[in-house]
Amino acid sequence: MATRRYDGTYDVVIVGAGISGINAAYHLQTKLPGLSYTILEARTDLGGTWDLFRYPGIRSDTDLQSFGFSWYPWMEKRAIADGSSIVRYLRNAAKSQDITNRIQFDQNVVSAAWSSADQCWSLAITNTAGIIVEYQARFLILGTGYYDYKTPLKPEIPGLKQFSGQVVHPQFWPANLDYTDKEVVIIGSGATAITLLPSLAQKSKQVTMLQRSPGYIISIDNATGGSWLHRVLPALWSFKLTRWLCIWTTLIVFHWCRAFPRKSRTQLQQAVATQLPDRVPINPHFQPLYAPWDQRVCFSPNGDFFQAIREGNANVVTDRVVNMERDYISLASGHRLRADIIVTATGLNLKIGSSIKFSVDGETIDIASKTAWRSAMLSDVPNLAFVVGYVNASWTLGADVTAQLVCRLLKHLEESGKKSAVPRMPKTVRPQLLWDLDATYIKEAQKNMPSCGDSGPWRGRTNYFYDLWRAKVAKISDDLELS
Repeated sequence: MATRRYDGTYDVVIVGAGISGINAAYHLQTKLPGLSYTILEARTDLGGTWDLFRYPGIRSDTDLQSFGFSWYPWMEKRAIADGSSIVRYLRNAAKSQDITNRIQFDQNVVSAAWSSADQCWSLAITNTAGIIVEYQARFLILGTGYYDYKTPLKPEIPGLKQFSGQVVHPQFWPANLDYTDKEVVIIGSGATAITLLPSLAQKSKQVTMLQRSPGYIISIDNATGGSWLHRVLPALWSFKLTRWLCIWTTLIVFHWCRAFPRKSRTQLQQAVATQLPDRVPINPHFQPLYAPWDQRVCFSPNGDFFQAIREGNANVVTDRVVNMERDYISLASGHRLRADIIVTATGLNLKIGSSIKFSVDGETIDIASKTAWRSAMLSDVPNLAFVVGYVNASWTLGADVTAQLVCRLLKHLEESGKKSAVPRMPKTVRPQLLWDLDATYIKEAQKNMPSCGDSGPWRGRTNYFYDLWRAKVAKISDDLELS
């Protein structure tokens, strides 16, 4: 029988010690130093996604200048960096603000129950020692990310069970997987596949990215820190200015692509054509069926994806899987692909709140049935915030908006003498998708995600600067019930 232990009450409990949790902790202790808080982390180290994912070449899919914290600038002279470097950065950032000492590791939150009578959350936590720890929190912040850490997305690939080789999901990459001189097929065309191909090509005999339809890929110069800003200004100033320039540039590019889809499509495809060898045609492999930014655009630092193709042992095939054989993939075109290893880079199993069981006054709460208030709180759920990022910018910017909003709300509760805030959605608001993306796995996973609305504070986020202004200045009590 598990041992039970009560471990105290906090004003705020943050679940998750990744980017979202660390950033929320910084803003809490800076803006509300009188509040008590702790961070509960299920794993044995901080870093979240960047500590979990270990597949070859794992790296950021946005620039680190905007992916880094506003209060601890990314100072390395590269825009895109590998996962271990990001974890190191997060460790240093947390240590610099004494946040590390507030993290309790090996603390897996199993359930969270709100009591209106007590005006607090009761949390049940388990650890590897079999001890059940109980906490109470006035306010709960979910920095748990947007996907299921324990269960990968199951790919729908005909005949996959007939394949005699090894099938690998990037989320759970085997530490001892040897792909040296093997024929590897990556199924997928998103950021993970774009990252894997050049990394696997360094050791494999042949690596092929098999896609049903292509996506947009932009090659970028990965070197930073060499501009005139860095030469004339102190390092901290120059990197902070570079961060703002990166945020603005990404926003401008996004709106340019949305406003002029034909012209932006032509420009992106022309840039790709100059990097392909003659043996690889741009049609159909690099002609997406959708407009730029209907799905996320993938970045290739220093064009490493195209360099791997030019070197000869990496290739792209655009086709549909019909069936699997022992060591071949049968395609709709009639061709077959030889494979020793198949990597299913087909997306993630989306999920907000990890596997925590939520309830309010004894009634079970299904997060997916709720609507997001300011993309940060859930309809009819008191004193609970969740963190999601942008589809057109870095995750950290979304985390920053949520942290600013939560701190302002907590101040408002203190000043008004209230203890709880519950978003109440008017009947006139119509639900919409939280993320306006055309990606297949996102569409299929909407059943596990909350929605947003079409008006007022229920509208989804699309513009960091506008959302940050709303978090800091706009009326905080719209559609909130305070008690």
